[in-house]
Amino acid sequence: QVQLVESGGGLVQPGGSLRLSCAASGFTFSNYAMSWYRQAPGKERGFVATITRDGGITDYADSVKGRFTISRDNAKNTVYLQMNSLKPEDTAVYFCNSRIHARPYWGQGTQVTVSS
Repeated sequence: QVQLVESGGGLVQPGGSLRLSCAASGFTFSNYAMSWYRQAPGKERGFVATITRDGGITDYADSVKGRFTISRDNAKNTVYLQMNSLKPEDTAVYFCNSRIHARPYWGQGTQVTVSS
């Protein structure tokens, strides 16, 4: 079955960096675009970044452009989110996502807390 497992979250000071990873299994990873979403307390889950199946095209939410970078390694079935210049408003649970045969799949999420 499809599994998406996020890791790499934690507590970081404002201005710091983190790299999130999402390990995928149960489907042909290289055939599908992958995305990251996030959900802050009391807010709806929102789009962060997406990458095409070959990694050639990426797109970002305006709030993270220039600070976050999404990438993938199809040999390792893993998608990454490099987050730099983190701000307190980036605090959220970050989720990995893929849409396979028109059905969305989600990981369990990883907590990112930006605080001094």
